[in-house]
Amino acid sequence: MSETAALIAPGRVVTHRRPRRPATVVAGVARAVGIVAVVATFLVPLVWMLLASFKRNLDVIDPAKTLAFEPTLANYETVFGAQSFGAFILNSLLVGAGSTVIALLIGVPAAYGIARFTVKGTVAFLLMARVIPGVSLLVPWYFLFSQVQLVGTYTVLILTHIFVTMPLVVAIMTGFFDGIPAELEEASQIDGTTRIGAFVRVVLPLSLPGIATSAILSFIFSWNNFLFALVLSSQTTRTLPVAIVNFTSYASVDWGGLMAAATIITVPVMLIALVAQKYVVSGLTAGATKG
Repeated sequence: MSETAALIAPGRVVTHRRPRRPATVVAGVARAVGIVAVVATFLVPLVWMLLASFKRNLDVIDPAKTLAFEPTLANYETVFGAQSFGAFILNSLLVGAGSTVIALLIGVPAAYGIARFTVKGTVAFLLMARVIPGVSLLVPWYFLFSQVQLVGTYTVLILTHIFVTMPLVVAIMTGFFDGIPAELEEASQIDGTTRIGAFVRVVLPLSLPGIATSAILSFIFSWNNFLFALVLSSQTTRTLPVAIVNFTSYASVDWGGLMAAATIITVPVMLIALVAQKYVVSGLTAGATKG
């Protein structure tokens, strides 16, 4: 027991807490220090980037002005003015949303078929697509898509991003569907529902956490993809990761503008991750333990 009780008066009990052991105190302190170290490792670069986005170029590289500096909005005026980042944001949203929706429309039924008909090795085979270096695919892709005049269009960007997002959707949802008892669908079919009807009315509502997880992660991966858009996009279809290159040149780097552009790319993804973290954690955990 962690507590001992001593009776000092009728009807009154006074409790005495045992002192914590030194080993327990040390473990608690070590855990707190570890948490602070991990959080600082991730937050310090982000805070530095955010502060640098409000600095002039000379202030960015001046250690004496790491915290004490005169803030300016000139970098953001350059980003949304001269660099027209509003169009690039719309491009990233369009490509990310398009690739995510198509990946879900194809990947969710595919994962259901793999889970229910026990197609062994399929998920591992699909995940091989994540192992193959993307640069090895660019030359054949560029040749094939140039033959049908799709290079530089939104279509080619969405199709290539599906190559990244589809295996992720199938892997997550296969584990999720494995954890849903097949008896629920059988009971629905006994009541007269078709197999497709049981999938739509019974399975999909139960798998919404997994679908939300797949959608969030797919969109983030598409939003951050750089290599495919670098080669296959045009000036009018560039996404944000490619547009950020405009702040670098052979002889100089616009550090203030670069940090402002990086902040614009990073903040939406961070907000999505913070708002949807409980869905991501629950979806990944459920898929891993049930699958």
